[in-house]
Amino acid sequence: MTPSLPLLPGSLINGRPVMLGVLGGGQLGRMFVHAAQSLGYDTVVLDPDPTSPAGLVSHQQIQAEYADPSALAELAARAQAITTEFENVPAEALATLARQRPVAPAAEAVAIAQDRVLEKAHFVRSAQSSGVSPAPYAVIENESDLAGVPSDLLPGILKTARLGYDGKGQARVATQDELIAAWRDAGSVPCVLEKMLPLTLECSVIVARGRDGQMASLPVQRNLHRGGILSVTEVYENNLPEALALKAQAATRQIAHDLEYVGVLCVEYFVLEDGTLVVNEMAPRPHNSGHYTVDACDCSQFDLQVRTLTGLPLPAPRQHSAAIMLNLLGDLWYDAAGNPRELPWREVLALPGAHLHLYGKVEARRGRKMGHLTMTGASAADVRAAALQAAALLGIEAF
Repeated sequence: MTPSLPLLPGSLINGRPVMLGVLGGGQLGRMFVHAAQSLGYDTVVLDPDPTSPAGLVSHQQIQAEYADPSALAELAARAQAITTEFENVPAEALATLARQRPVAPAAEAVAIAQDRVLEKAHFVRSAQSSGVSPAPYAVIENESDLAGVPSDLLPGILKTARLGYDGKGQARVATQDELIAAWRDAGSVPCVLEKMLPLTLECSVIVARGRDGQMASLPVQRNLHRGGILSVTEVYENNLPEALALKAQAATRQIAHDLEYVGVLCVEYFVLEDGTLVVNEMAPRPHNSGHYTVDACDCSQFDLQVRTLTGLPLPAPRQHSAAIMLNLLGDLWYDAAGNPRELPWREVLALPGAHLHLYGKVEARRGRKMGHLTMTGASAADVRAAALQAAALLGIEAF
């Protein structure tokens, strides 16, 4: 029997606290677990890694692959409601679970976010109301599509339709010959070719939407990517022009509304040199650029994830501190010669407003997200000065 919502904090089922389930044991799952436990919920994580960051802090972990039928049945038996912490979980697994338990986000929304072709089509539909479109693009699924690509889309970026994140599955192409070679190097799988545009900055918006359609939006995040991976997020008053920020928030709400989305959704945007806002991609989950909310807002993106899953109210989050987040990649754990090094945590934590979050990953690898550091302060100037000090101590390039 599907439990009725809301699932209130402190309520008991068969003498035990309500248990919330999460597919995926990474750092996003870990922070969801912390948020759920702070409200008194028990948690269970489904992940094949016996030392997954979320599994290490959860009440329970089911060690299995995400599509394992018996594991999904066990998760549905233990948890009263279930979410996911990453977009590449099999959508079919979410659909299976939804036949027995409340699941957010829905399989249909995750399936769209997993496929750039479907995602771009959804953005085009939403643009009819929001006025914010994706970059000009072409879908390439076969040799015929490849031959018919308009020349004005070059130079462009070729992206595999599926399983691309943090810059993976992407290639810059300037000519038709480079496009052909890149598509074949990608395995001749379905791809999207996006026209390269003159960018001035990147930003993202996180919204939470309940089953009743109620929505809460977080402030617009200004982002800096390096090597296709988020490096720095800055969130404070006037980090973007007000009109642009309002437009990005409205476009994100429209995208969520048109998906009939339930859960936390992040949408990333480009801002062009002429001030035009262009929608890039979406993530059906909390997002790296929203980690600052744990320390700088009265309701974090993970609190919102718990609330949307359990049917609790969605008050508008309030940011109480200016914030800059620095992503901590495994590269920092090595010196220029490739030798392991000790990081200067003592000096970093002596800085005002320093909030260190390490994810419990034992092995540091280049490009691997090991943690993040959020600097908070009373003003943008204060927090920027402290963040630049922290970056210098850690060996992160100034911004």
